[in-house]
Amino acid sequence: MAAERPERAVVSAWRPRVPGVVEVFHARYTEYAYPMHVHDAWTLLIVDDGAVRYDLDRHEHGTPHDTVSLLPPHVPHNGAPATADGFRKRVLYLDTSRLGDDLIGAAVDRPDLRDPVLRRRVGQVHSALVRPGDELEAESRLTLVGERLREHLRSRDAAGPPRRDPVLARRLRELLDARVVDGLTLEEAGALLSAHPAHLVRAFSGAYGIAPHQYLMSRRVGRARRLLLEGRAPGAVAVDTGFYDQAHLTRHFRRLVGVTPGRYRAVGR
Repeated sequence: MAAERPERAVVSAWRPRVPGVVEVFHARYTEYAYPMHVHDAWTLLIVDDGAVRYDLDRHEHGTPHDTVSLLPPHVPHNGAPATADGFRKRVLYLDTSRLGDDLIGAAVDRPDLRDPVLRRRVGQVHSALVRPGDELEAESRLTLVGERLREHLRSRDAAGPPRRDPVLARRLRELLDARVVDGLTLEEAGALLSAHPAHLVRAFSGAYGIAPHQYLMSRRVGRARRLLLEGRAPGAVAVDTGFYDQAHLTRHFRRLVGVTPGRYRAVGR
C-alpha cells in the first residue's frame, strides 16, 4: 500500500482467489469525489471512518458507520466525502454468481442496509481476504453474507412492483457490453437497433441516468483495473481495453478511480 500525499489518497486493490469476488478495493480519500459512473459488478461497501454521500438512481443516500451499502451493477452512482475529514472504505466487487440481476431493482430502492450482523460479517470477510492462505475462510464468510443480502433484497422486492427496464435502453446496454473494446458509433447502434441515434441517447439516459459514452468508458475502466491488477503495463492495457492511447486511459481512469493507472498498478497485489 502506498500513500499519495499530493492527492491525499491511499488505495489498495487486488483480485483474490475467491469465487465470485471480482476485486477487493480499500481506500482512504479526503477530498476526492467520484463522478457518475457504473460498474458491471455488485459493489458491497462499508465505511470504517467518516461517511460518504452518493446519488443512485437520482436519489441521495449516505453511508454512516453502521451501514452496509449494496450498489447494483449497471446503475450509475457517484460519491463524495460527507465530512471535511474524508472517509475510509472497504469494497467488495461481486459478480452475478453471488447476486443475480433479478435483485437489481430491490437494491436500487434501498441500497443502504442497517444490519449490525451483516456489517460485522462483511468486515470479517475483509479481514480474511488480507491474510494470504485464508481464502477458504473468506469464501465461507462471504457465503453467509450473500445469504443475508438476498434475504434483505427479496423481502423488499416482494413488497413492491418489479423495477422496469425500457426495452430499447436494455438492448443498447447489451450492445455496448458486447463492444466494450471495439466500441461503436451511435449511427452504428441506431442501424443495428432500428432507432434514431438521438432517441437512443434519450432512452438510455432516461433509463440509467448516464449517457451511453459514459457507460462505455466506465466499462473500459473496469476492464483496465483488472488488467492492471494482473501486472500489465498501462500502455498495453490502454490498447487492450479500447482506449486511444495511454493518455486517454489515464484521463478517464483518474477521473473514475481517483489515481493514475500506474499508481493503481503499483499498489495492486
